[in-house]
Amino acid sequence: MGVTLQQIAEKAGVSRGTVDRALNNRGRIKPEVAEKIKKIAEEMGYQPNRAGRALAMTKQSVRIGVILQSADTPFMKKVLKGIEDAKKESEQMGIEVIVKKLNGVNAEKVADAMKKMRIAGCKGIAMVPSENEVLKKMIHEFAEEGIPVVTFNSDLEESDRICFVGQNALQSGKVAAGLMAEILPPGAEVQVISGYPSNHSHSNRSKGFISELAACRKDVEILDIQYAYDDSRIAGIITEETLKRHPNLRGVYLAASGAEGVCKVLKNHNLAGMVKVISNDLTTKNEQELKHGVIQFLLGQDAYIQGYSPVMILFNKLFDGREPEKELQYTEIVIKTKYNL
Repeated sequence: MGVTLQQIAEKAGVSRGTVDRALNNRGRIKPEVAEKIKKIAEEMGYQPNRAGRALAMTKQSVRIGVILQSADTPFMKKVLKGIEDAKKESEQMGIEVIVKKLNGVNAEKVADAMKKMRIAGCKGIAMVPSENEVLKKMIHEFAEEGIPVVTFNSDLEESDRICFVGQNALQSGKVAAGLMAEILPPGAEVQVISGYPSNHSHSNRSKGFISELAACRKDVEILDIQYAYDDSRIAGIITEETLKRHPNLRGVYLAASGAEGVCKVLKNHNLAGMVKVISNDLTTKNEQELKHGVIQFLLGQDAYIQGYSPVMILFNKLFDGREPEKELQYTEIVIKTKYNL
């Protein structure tokens, strides 16, 4: 026979209701008391009745909110598949998942979505943030109210989010630089095309790339960062203008979306393969350009897991009281060439 809440209550010297609140993270209980009860429950081998818990969750209308920025990009559409699968699993156990898709990066829209989700009764938020003090303050407010926040794809450091799921962007940029250093001719010029200045991952990839390439190839000139805002058309315009000003351009690193526009311009100028291209994201079009030798390397970051894991982390916390295993849950940096697709 399993351990009951009453048995835990008797050993802890509290009421059954207090045990229930502690194990289900419902607040109105001192943190030290909750911690003591959880420890006793673990020592006694308590296993929650998941079927009963699911029914209780349904009656309470427990909700998780998900905010996805840049939802219109090919990469984020893959992230969305992970979110949708986690949504199905969570809803089978009585927790509703609300998904808000935002095109582009806009901190004000994210803040507005957070407010609406709080009003709708969301008990946890998974979100793609941007570097913004208002969002940091809101995450702090949510944490104070007992609403945990998980960031994914792009982190918001020095905030009260409980964990981050996504690529180690700084390291990814360094990996790209190491690869670029091996294939550039002497004295080459290299253009970095990033996405949004306020996107933590975009910024860190660019930073990692620039610092590492400068360290290992002192003969290379790294041009000023240009921003394409996840728009292939803008990335193409940047490439066109860079070629006019810098005929010795021999490398392009894309820290965000936009490879399609870059590749189109290089092919138009018969520079495919001569100008080396390294990009993030294993999207269908990027893989096609990799096969054809227009892109030399692609760095994958597991889009599906970035969508699936944040929802399930919040599900486990709300359903079973399980905390994230690690604060920084980095996805693998996968290197793809045309030979190992």
